[in-house]
This record gives sequence, structure tokens and C-alpha cells, in this order.
Amino acid sequence: MTAFVRIGGVAHHVAVDGSGPVCVLAAGLGLSWFDWDPVVPLLAPHRTLVRFDRPGHGLSAPAAEEPTVAGEAHRIAALLDALGLHEPVTVVGHSIAGFHAEAFARLHPGRAAALVLVDSSVEERPRPSRTTAGSRALAAVLGAAGVPAALGPAVRRLAVRSDPTPTALIRRVYGTSRVLRGALLENARYGAVAAGLLAQRERHPLPPGLPVTVLAAPDGSARWERRQRALARRLGARYEAAGPSGHLVMRDRPDAVARVVLRAGQVAE
Repeated sequence: MTAFVRIGGVAHHVAVDGSGPVCVLAAGLGLSWFDWDPVVPLLAPHRTLVRFDRPGHGLSAPAAEEPTVAGEAHRIAALLDALGLHEPVTVVGHSIAGFHAEAFARLHPGRAAALVLVDSSVEERPRPSRTTAGSRALAAVLGAAGVPAALGPAVRRLAVRSDPTPTALIRRVYGTSRVLRGALLENARYGAVAAGLLAQRERHPLPPGLPVTVLAAPDGSARWERRQRALARRLGARYEAAGPSGHLVMRDRPDAVARVVLRAGQVAE
């Protein structure tokens, strides 16, 4: 099922597949619901999968306000409410959405059954966020010049190697000024969102006994592996490395993602 649900006055695109316990799949900055496609056939026989596009991403409408980590956590809860899904869920966050997923577990502890962080962003000392005015102005200039339509799909193809997504869908999403604005806005707010999560960690502990898994893609980077292992220790999480894999683990190693999600769910049950 694909649909649009209104949250905070903004139309959010959502796809729901499969059956069983609910699992929310949240993609990283600039990505779309279809980036989870390789994982769906592996999990849908066992889980009800909820994929959604944040404002300015995929097919969702532009953002009405600047993103915050609490706002993104509440967005997940509101999305589940709009779909009539009130049971505890496994929430899976990739890259920057790892911040959102962790914040959801902290701010909505009764609704979290398990937490899976897929090559999550890690910021021990977040830098102050840049003003969003510059990002908005840049997006407006590039949009007026027709850059998204001319180059957006090509940039997507360069960023995601061997992408099987149909060309027409890539153009529909990445040929728009809306998605360019959404990506630039999230990027400009990255430091503030990271700092917001550190503050939430001080105020809101994770639910006792919550199964947490950090699935990393070190890809030969010892520094990145150390940071991912440190994240796992801080959260009391199980650490696993998905290799060989690039940052888009759900595309490079969907089997690894499916394995940790199903294991986390079994532990939660």
C-alpha cells in the first residue's frame, strides 16, 4: 500500500508492505523510500514494513519548519498514529536517520520494541549548524536555473552505484527543486540535530532491556569502525559489521540488514 498522510499540515508519502510485527525503515539524508527496496522481499514475509519520506524527500511535500531531532522522533510516532499502528515497533535508522530512530526510542519508550542503527551518523562533538538562509537561497538559485531537472538524476546515479531504480522514478524524485531544498535543509541542520540527540541522551534514557544493534559498514576505515564500536558501547548495543558494503548497506547487503532486524525482533519478543 502506498498513500499520503498529513502530519503537521504536510503531506507525507508512505509505503506499507508485508505482515507481522511493525518495522519502520527510515532512510538517510537525500534518500527515498525506494532505497529500502532490496530489503523488502526479505522482511515482508515476517514484518509489516513502514517506509516513508521525510518532508522534502522522495514524494513528500516540502518541510513546513526546520528539522529537529525531537521533531523527527515525534514525526515517526505521528506517522504510526496516522496509520493506526499503535503496537511497539522496531525502528531502523540509516545514516542521519539513526539520530531520529534513537530519539524515537528515547522520547517514545513505550512504542519502541527494538532499535537498529544502519551505518548511523555519529557525532561526539557536533559543530554548530550553519544558517539555513544560505541553503534556502542556494536552492532557490539552482532551482530557478533548472539545475535539479538537468543534473539531479545524474548526480543520483553517480552517488548510488548500480542503481536498479527505474529512470522515470529517479527523474520524478531527483529532478525536482523540492528534493534539492529538502536535502540542503537537512544538511544545514545536521549539527543542530546531532547536538539535540546528545541532549536527549542526558535527559531520556533508552528503555531498559531494549534490544539495540549497530550495523556498520567500515569498508576499510579503521577510524569509522572505532566510532561505530564506540556508539555501540555507549548504547549497550550489539555491534555487527556488514562487509563488503558501502554506506548504503540496505542496497549493498540487504541480507545483513534483514538478519539483524529479524534477530532484534526475536529478542524483543
